[in-house]
Amino acid sequence: MTAESNMATQPARPEVEPKSAPWVEVSRAALSSNFHAIQLQVGSDVTICPVIKSDAYGHGVGGCALALCEAGAKWLAVSSVDEGIALRRLGVDARVLILSGFWPGEEEEIVQHRLTPAVWDRAHVALLENATVKNFPARPIAVHLKVNTGMNRLGADLEELHTIYDAFRAAPHTLLEGIFSHFASAEVVDQPHGNEQIRQFNNVVSQARRLGFTPAYCHMANSAAIVSRAASWFNLVRPGLAIYGYCLPLTSSRNAVGRLPATLRLQPALAWKTRVLQVRDVAAGQQVGYSGGYVARSATKVAVLAVGYGDGLSRKLSSRGRVIVRDAYAPIIGNVSMNLTAVDVTLIPGVTVGDAVTLIGSTPSCAISAWEHANLASTIPYEILCNISGRLSRKYVE
Repeated sequence: MTAESNMATQPARPEVEPKSAPWVEVSRAALSSNFHAIQLQVGSDVTICPVIKSDAYGHGVGGCALALCEAGAKWLAVSSVDEGIALRRLGVDARVLILSGFWPGEEEEIVQHRLTPAVWDRAHVALLENATVKNFPARPIAVHLKVNTGMNRLGADLEELHTIYDAFRAAPHTLLEGIFSHFASAEVVDQPHGNEQIRQFNNVVSQARRLGFTPAYCHMANSAAIVSRAASWFNLVRPGLAIYGYCLPLTSSRNAVGRLPATLRLQPALAWKTRVLQVRDVAAGQQVGYSGGYVARSATKVAVLAVGYGDGLSRKLSSRGRVIVRDAYAPIIGNVSMNLTAVDVTLIPGVTVGDAVTLIGSTPSCAISAWEHANLASTIPYEILCNISGRLSRKYVE
């Protein structure tokens, strides 16, 4: 059964109306547009495997998985076996790549749920072979061999590969379907280390084929490599951040390189919103928030928002960030607390309890991106998006 044919039997999309604040809205149209923009960039012969680990980078894994399958995704990538099983329980029938492999004891669940794990040790192969023979001997399991080409994180070192190939020869029910690796810094376009990683990966693939293996999929490219390193596209790419409408800026050892290719038109898919909980007048000289983090210089109208660091709003935005209220920017004043944040709405007429407030997203005249939060918090948009609390409702919109 294909992802498309199975779609009719899947549960209804998780259309959660926000009954309380804060909440997240995710655009299915933006996810689909980003998927097709990436396909246009790499060409129709390259398979797109969207990375939806860590709750789809804060966007909500269930709704994103279904939207991406509808857009045409035949593969999805997650980090753990638990994440893969969750997709199967949602009714997702696409191929699911487990990027971080598995722990001993999880091999039977992998076989049962038809997941595709990364392996980098001969012990992985033996565990999967035994589980397959025991449970589904007529249904071989496909795996992808992860190779360390210089990231020095997960993956088999080059000198270990011969022992892993021996393990595959001794495991007829465990198929070497793919070989992959990961870049350390694909966004740095003139760094020779990236080219060296590609060279080593090509050597690994050539060696595997000389030894009689026929991997159907070879892949290295993440979002940054999709933009910067066409030589790494092979026949499958793994966009993560780009699927959600963002990409790290390309840089060189000398300066920033510039913009995305004209074909890669990405749209941020997520909007993060809350509501005004109270509006109060604060006299000049009065303090606002914990530790008197803000002292009013003049009479100030303060709106207290139902959101804080317990919901994922970085405390580093204290007295630095801003939000959008009634299509106007309102600065954060004082310290962001666990579930409440104060903003100055003195210059915004008519602000009242219940008004919607945009933390990330756009209105007709204003926009705040995850990049803005990241720059103020000295981090990257990945962390900003992933830190939005999973307990907040996600509403999927067109």
